[in-house]
Amino acid sequence: MTLVDSHCHLDNDQFDPDRDEVIQRALDAGVEHMVAIGTGDGPPDLEAGIRLADRYPSFYCTVGIHPHDAAKAAPETFTRLEELLKHPKVAAIGEIGLDYHYDHSPRDVQREVFIEQMRIARDARKPIVIHTRKAWDDTLSLLAEHWPASPENPIGGIMHCFAGGAREAERSLDLGFYLSFGGILTFPKSMELQEVARRAPADRILVETDAPYLAPVPKRGKRNEPAFVIETARKLAGLRGETLESIAATTTSNFRRLTKLAPGL
Repeated sequence: MTLVDSHCHLDNDQFDPDRDEVIQRALDAGVEHMVAIGTGDGPPDLEAGIRLADRYPSFYCTVGIHPHDAAKAAPETFTRLEELLKHPKVAAIGEIGLDYHYDHSPRDVQREVFIEQMRIARDARKPIVIHTRKAWDDTLSLLAEHWPASPENPIGGIMHCFAGGAREAERSLDLGFYLSFGGILTFPKSMELQEVARRAPADRILVETDAPYLAPVPKRGKRNEPAFVIETARKLAGLRGETLESIAATTTSNFRRLTKLAPGL
């Protein structure tokens, strides 16, 4: 059985004491590849994910400007982002999008930075990884305008830690996105999300941890880590009436197809 944790933050300082051990536990659990999200603490540093991918063979990574850090972006930030996309282990731009819950950056700035990163991703033909919180309508409207699915733009992307309902799922799928399910899927009160996961097309589902955040049941309340993605995969398998091995194979195949990172997968 092979799993891919499609979204984790192992650059987080919570892992400084035992990062190597965390990664080994993931490998021992069958998580052969992890995607280090490269937003880090925001510009000017864009290489948090790349540093991990360079150090650990099991890692791929992203680069990008999180909506929290949009106000830190400058013209040279986007130039550097374009350069880093050439790195052979960069799978996507992300996580990018809108966050109207915390509003750490002004909303108009978030939107401008989001649009510019979509342009860069489109030019580089890289998928995008979307963060949206309390901003579904604006996020989906901007995606429809700047990232429409078509034969000319079949790149697609990932709805990170998808927690929307049926409406948001349908619109996301129509735009060519994959739904990535994290620990929230395992929470007892996430019944609407579980129904989305049950009905989602098999060729558009992924699993992730978002470690160190949102640990799944039965690890809830603990620091999340990539090895725990197996619990989310197990829940997803149960919802869909499949085996864990089948879901692992499906989500790994989906990640490979989306990112075109077949070597090593």
